[in-house]
Amino acid sequence: MGISDWAEEDRPREKLLRNGEHTLTDSELLAIVLRTGSRGRSALDLARKALRVFGTFRRMGQVDLSKWEGVKGLGKAKICQVKAAVEIGRRFNEEKIKDGRLKICSSKDVAAILMPRMQDLKKEVFKILLLNSQNRVIRIFDAEEGSVNQAKPIIREVYRMALEESASSVICVHNHPSGDVMPSNEDKEFTGMIVRAGESLCIKCLDHIIIGNGRFFSFCDKGIIR
Repeated sequence: MGISDWAEEDRPREKLLRNGEHTLTDSELLAIVLRTGSRGRSALDLARKALRVFGTFRRMGQVDLSKWEGVKGLGKAKICQVKAAVEIGRRFNEEKIKDGRLKICSSKDVAAILMPRMQDLKKEVFKILLLNSQNRVIRIFDAEEGSVNQAKPIIREVYRMALEESASSVICVHNHPSGDVMPSNEDKEFTGMIVRAGESLCIKCLDHIIIGNGRFFSFCDKGIIR
């Protein structure tokens, strides 16, 4: 039977409207995103199959289209719906910055904002948080893509933007696509360079954070940046 043939109290949409989205299972939420099923399968059947194949919503956002071939009944339109929903979740987390200038109190605050997106990136990228004197985020911007081997151009860009925005301090964040968060020698050298450059401009580098697979490394937490 299709979902429309179920008892009304068992249909995912009706359950959401009656009890709230927080009461739905992952399969029921995904079925609502998919909207319809395919021949012989309801949207909930397809949702359950997708979750068995990928395990998590995060994994669905990571894989390319070719990996979806194992889920029969999902065409490109439905795959795009799922990927769009996952991306909305990521952006929702980042929008907290825009609401009342989020205050950064620890490295965990930074990881909570940026890890959902950065842990899945296939390339190494840098993001810079510009903070005011109360440690509230003024802006987050992407520095040049690449590795710490291009440190000098990145450092120039960081402090150029900090001066333009009248930032009091900065926090540098980059990811390791391998998932390993331990800093390389290049990471350590880069950190020393950006801290010293900030001192000369009276703009403090509060931290350098490396994001991996569900984990992060903070130079400040380890006492390397004081």
